[in-house]
Amino acid sequence: MPEGGKMRRKRNYVEFEDDSGITRRYVPHGHGGGLVETSAKVHPSAYVRAGAYVDPGARVDPDAHIDAGAWVDYGAVIGAGARVGENAHVGARAVVGNRAVVAAYAKVGAEARIGEGTRLSADDVIAPGSLISQRRMSPAA
Repeated sequence: MPEGGKMRRKRNYVEFEDDSGITRRYVPHGHGGGLVETSAKVHPSAYVRAGAYVDPGARVDPDAHIDAGAWVDYGAVIGAGARVGENAHVGARAVVGNRAVVAAYAKVGAEARIGEGTRLSADDVIAPGSLISQRRMSPAA
């Protein structure tokens, strides 16, 4: 989700002016109503809940689920069947593998890689450039 910029609501889309002054257009995704920037690629079977944002150049693969308040940053990839929890952030050019789970409020740093089937716990913070594989959520999460 663009930070610090201006937002203008239009009829079927929302425009944000990003920090570099470029106006970006976001449209509601047909499956969930979350906002997807027009250059992002979101599969029609993916679910992007209202209140979520998918930024320019990002890709969300089939059957992925992006919860309310989640932010998929520039150029990030969300694999098939993966889930990004409520208010989680997947950093720029990060990759979340197929069927991986990024729990609520977790933060995945730029260019980090979350392996296939890996499950992050709520509030986890993954450093930029990290490779995380087969990490399991705590029982309380």
